[in-house]
Formats: sequence, structure tokens, C-alpha cells
Amino acid sequence: MKSLLIANWKMNPVSFKEAKHLLENTKKAADIAKSVSIVVAPPSIFLRELRGSYRGKKLSFAIQHAYFESTGSFTGEVSMAQAKDAGATYAIIGHAERRAMGETNDDTRRKVASALSLGLCPILCVGELKRTQDGEHFAFIKEQLKVGFADVPQTKIARMIIAYEPVWAIGASAAMDPRDMHEMAIFIRKMLVELYGEKGMVVCILYGGSIDETNAVEMLTRGDVSGLLVGRASADAAKLTALVRSIKNV
Repeated sequence: MKSLLIANWKMNPVSFKEAKHLLENTKKAADIAKSVSIVVAPPSIFLRELRGSYRGKKLSFAIQHAYFESTGSFTGEVSMAQAKDAGATYAIIGHAERRAMGETNDDTRRKVASALSLGLCPILCVGELKRTQDGEHFAFIKEQLKVGFADVPQTKIARMIIAYEPVWAIGASAAMDPRDMHEMAIFIRKMLVELYGEKGMVVCILYGGSIDETNAVEMLTRGDVSGLLVGRASADAAKLTALVRSIKNV
């Protein structure tokens, strides 16, 4: 089974010329590793042109953030329908940085439902702000999942992707311990089985948070995940290439 790598460029790079160059290097990285599927999530302003210029089959595209309404008086927003028309097949929903700007669990519920209704694959991000010894973070993640999946029917559960990204690990000097990720993956699957029965086991789980070529292999082999949500390293051609090379035989 291929590892899934979501390359979240965030608000990078500054120009379309740089974005084209980064996409070219991402294409080359994809050629290195046949066992890795790469989804590129560029700034929305670059999405249509980048997708339109790409003729291969190894890369897919995602919208970093989209609104749940299809049209209307929502100045500055991009709808899921517009994202699909621009070439996205995936949608990142509930990223920690969006939640920090005010996105709620109920917002993620509506966005997940909107994405699924249009045939997009939602990448639902969950993650606690901090960890304590009493295990409160499990209840926090459970609530994010329970609300985010509230409108997901059993018939569409296989299209869902969960990206676990502990907020305290995003941008940190090191990723979380793979053993802790393994524990969280078990918890997430248990939660989904409670909601959907055995069908809950098919959901793809990713890890995100300070991932690069130094820790990607260990996270994939010991963290019980099917792929990675990569931020800053994905917007650096050299770092992305090094990361993909490191996992090409996993």
C-alpha cells in the first residue's frame, strides 16, 4: 500500500513563478518514489493554474481551506465547489492554524459534509493544544472526531482521511514520539469503530507536526499511520526531495 503525503505549502511561496518551480521539484520527487502518493495543497490563488499545467498522474491537488456554502455573500471565502472546479480532489479541513483563527468543530462538520457532497476527499485535522498526565487530550480528540464525523454516512466513510496533528508539535524542533502516535492511532480507530462498526477501520490516518527526512521513516514504521501531513518541509524543494527519498522504500 502506498504512503500518502499531503504537501501543505501553507501561505508559500510569494509568486506564481516560484510556485511553478516548487511544483516541478515536487513532480521530480514523486518520480523518485513509486510507493508514495503526493497531494499538493498550494495557496488557493495558485491552484487552478498549477493543476491546469500539470499533465501527469502522480500528483493530486487539495484546497487548504474552503467554505461550506456553495455561493453567496461571503467576502474573501472560497467554496468547496469552486475548489473542485479549480482542480482539487482533496480538501484540508480543521487545520490547527485555521482552528486558531476561530474555526469550530461545527464548522468542520459542515465543511466535511460539503466536501463529501461534491466528491472531494476531506482531510479532517484533529489535535490537542497540549498534553497532561491525566489524559484529557483523548476527550478533546474524541469531541473533534465526533462532531467532524456527525454528518458522514457509512457509505462515504472510506473517503475520509484523518490527519492527527498535535498543536504542540507543529513547528517544533522534533515530532512526537512514534509510540505516542501509535497509541493515538489505536484510540482514533476505536472511536471510529464505535461510530461505524468495522467500517471505521478503513479510514486513513496521517500524522502531521514537524515531519522531515530525519523522522518520517520512524513515524511511518512505528506510528501506525498510512502517511504524513507535511507543512514547512513541503514548501522547500530540497527538504521535500530528501523526505521523499527517505521513505521511498517504506
